[in-house]
Amino acid sequence: MVSKGDMRMKYIIMAGGHYEAWETPRHLLKINGEPIIARTIRLLKENGITDIAISSDNPVFNQFGVLVLQHENSYYVRAYNDMDGYWCDAFYPTDEPTCYLFGDVVFSPEAIKKIIETETEPINFFASARPFAKEYPKKWIEPFAFKVQDQILFREYIEEMKARADECWRKPIAWELWALIKGRRIDIDDRTIDYTVINDYTCDIDNMQEIKEVERRIPRGK
Repeated sequence: MVSKGDMRMKYIIMAGGHYEAWETPRHLLKINGEPIIARTIRLLKENGITDIAISSDNPVFNQFGVLVLQHENSYYVRAYNDMDGYWCDAFYPTDEPTCYLFGDVVFSPEAIKKIIETETEPINFFASARPFAKEYPKKWIEPFAFKVQDQILFREYIEEMKARADECWRKPIAWELWALIKGRRIDIDDRTIDYTVINDYTCDIDNMQEIKEVERRIPRGK
């Protein structure tokens, strides 16, 4: 059952930036014949969510029957920690309470349901954690989503993160932003900070081999 607060919340699937190693946006790679981003849209709708959008400046995403929020994002990745721009600019600016879902993540139905049903005030973060579920296909922790009730506060953290980027141990992304929000150190790799854990096969796709790994773990019909 979706809470009234979440029925009013906007769900934005983040599909911006450019990744040199990929000829096509990762969000369009297919899991069991279905584009990753189409799968996320379907799972949201199956849980009663109707206010769904994609944030991207790429017109290829117009095919999925939801609003595409034109969002310039200069974030450009050539290789690990070899990048231009700020990952934090990936969050589409809005005044509305919003759940930002990472567009290259293959979500389980249970993960989407948990994200929707988790009460959030003012900001929540969703990621995997050790010990991993047996069906989890990776050996490291991955981030999945931010859920934001207080956009003013969230924007303040984003601007502070950009201003303090040189303090980080690498170019700041999801984990560094969450550490800042929680008042923890941003100059170390700390992935133990309190957040909402999703513990199943949900993960992002970093290479083609992982598609097969994830497909092997998805129960039939899910």
